[in-house]
Amino acid sequence: MKKNTLTVVFWCSLLLASVFILWGIFLPENVESVLGAVDGFVATNLGWVYILATTGFVLLALFLIFGPFGKITLGKPDEKPEYSYFTWFAFLFTAGMGVGLVFFGVTEPLTHYYSPPTTEANSIAAAEESLLYTLFHWGFHPWATYAIVALALSYFKFRHNSPALISSAFTPLIGKHAQGGIGHSIDILAVFATIFGIATSLGLGASQITAGLSYSFEGIENSTFTTLVVIAVVTVAFILSAASGVDKGIRYLSWMNIVVAIALMIFVFLLGSSIQMIESFTTTVGNYLQNLPSMTFGMNAFTGEREFLNDWTLFYWAWWIGWSPFVGTFIARVSRGRTIREFVTGVMGVPVLFSAIWFSIFGVAGLEMDANQSGGLYQLIMDQGNEVALFAFLESYPMAPVIMGIAILLIASFFVTSADAATFVLGMLTTGGRLNPSVKVKIAWGLILAATAAALLISGGLEALEMAMLIAAFPFVFVVLLMAISLMKALSSEYDILKLERKHRDWDPRYQKESHQELEEMKEEFDKNIPEESIQGDGESKDSK
Repeated sequence: MKKNTLTVVFWCSLLLASVFILWGIFLPENVESVLGAVDGFVATNLGWVYILATTGFVLLALFLIFGPFGKITLGKPDEKPEYSYFTWFAFLFTAGMGVGLVFFGVTEPLTHYYSPPTTEANSIAAAEESLLYTLFHWGFHPWATYAIVALALSYFKFRHNSPALISSAFTPLIGKHAQGGIGHSIDILAVFATIFGIATSLGLGASQITAGLSYSFEGIENSTFTTLVVIAVVTVAFILSAASGVDKGIRYLSWMNIVVAIALMIFVFLLGSSIQMIESFTTTVGNYLQNLPSMTFGMNAFTGEREFLNDWTLFYWAWWIGWSPFVGTFIARVSRGRTIREFVTGVMGVPVLFSAIWFSIFGVAGLEMDANQSGGLYQLIMDQGNEVALFAFLESYPMAPVIMGIAILLIASFFVTSADAATFVLGMLTTGGRLNPSVKVKIAWGLILAATAAALLISGGLEALEMAMLIAAFPFVFVVLLMAISLMKALSSEYDILKLERKHRDWDPRYQKESHQELEEMKEEFDKNIPEESIQGDGESKDSK
C-alpha cells in the first residue's frame, strides 16, 4: 500500500461527516428537533444498555488485573515500554479527560449540591453526595471502557502485528470478514463516534475559553460567534501541533498540561481549607468504594425520577463510550511493551486517583466559596452557564488575573492536545491502521472536527453537543462489547499455548515429544484467528521484515 493511500473508510466517513455539517449549518432548528427526539428515546428506553455495558467493562478490567492473563506482554515477550511512566501517564491524562476535569471541576459538585439525586438539597448530606456522584462519573467506569478498547487494539497490533484498526480486534469472531465490508463498517462507526465525542469536548472547551475571555476582559462578548472564532484559532494551533507527530507536539504539550494542572490544583489546595479537602478525599473514596454497586446499577425504576440519571449519568456513560475509540486507539499507540496487568492497573488506577484528588480540592473549594457568597456562585452558573464557574471561582484568589490567564491557557492547551490526538487517531483509522498518518490526512480531520463542533453549537449550543454524543455512542456500545468478547477469546487461546510451552520447557523430553504435535496444531489454529498486517507504520509490508 502506498504511503498516502486513503481507504474506503476515509471517504465514507468524510461523506457522512460533511452531510451532518451541512445539515447543521443550513437547517439548525431541524437538527436540534431531530436530536432532541432521538436523544429522549434513547435515554428513556435504552439507558439500561449503557448501565449494563459499562458495568461489564469494569468487571472485565478487574478480571484482567487479577486473572491469569496479566503477565502477557503487549509486544514481544522481552520488549520494554516505549515511554516512561511520567510520559505515559501524561498521555493518559491529556487524551482521556483533561478538558472535562477543568470544565466540571467546580461546577459539577456545586450543581449536585443544589440538585442531588437522593438527598435533601443544600444540606450536609447533599455536599457529601455531590462529591460521591462526581467521582462516580469520573471513576472506574470511563477508564475501564478505555482500557478494554485500548487493550484489544494494543494486543492485536503489538503482539501479533495486526493493523491498528478497531476492526482488527474482530478477526477471532468473524475471520476474514474483518478485512472486508463488515470490518470497514465497524471502522466507519468508530470514526463517527470519535467525531462526535471529540466535537463535544471541543465545544465544551471553546465555550469555557470564550467565557473566560469574556469574564476577564471587557468588550469580549460571551456569544456563539466568539466561540466560533475561538474554535477557528485553536484549530490552527492543533493542526500545527498534529503536523509534528506524537514524539514532539503531543508529548511536550502533555507534559506541560499535567505540570500546569497539578500546579493549579496545589495553588487552590494551599489557599483553601486544606484539612477539609484531605478529609473530603478520604471520605469520598470510602463512600465511593462502599456504594459503587448500588450506584452502578441504579436506574430509579421504582421512584420514576429520571432527570439526574438522564442529564448526568447516562450522558457521561455515552460520552466515555463515544470517546473510547479515540482514547483507546491513542492509549494503545503509546502503551507498547507493558504487560496486561501493568497496563490495566495504570489505566484504571492512576487517572481515577487523580480525579478523586482533583474533585476533592476544587469541589470543596467551590462549595465553600458558594456558601461564603450565600449561593452567589451557583446563581452565577444558573444565569451565565457552567462555563463561567471556574473563572468566577478563581476571581476571588490572589493574583486572580494571572491565575485566570493560566487557566485559559491550560484549557486551550488541553483543547489542542485532545484535538491533536484525535486527528492522529482518525488518520490511523482511515489509512488502514498506519501508525504515522500523513499531515494532509490529519489536517483534513482537524477541519472536520472543528466544523462539526461549530455546526452543533449553531444548532443548539452545549445541549446539542450533549444530545449528539448520547446518540452517536449508542451503536458503538455493541462494538465495544464484541471487542471484549473477541479479546477474551484470543487471550484464552494464547494462554493455553503459553501454558503448554512452559510445560515443554519444564518437563522431560518424552513429554515434549508427545505434546509437540498438539502444540503445533494449537498454534496453527490460533494464527488463523489473528488479523493479517496490511501495512506497517513506515509503509513496509509484514513480509518485507
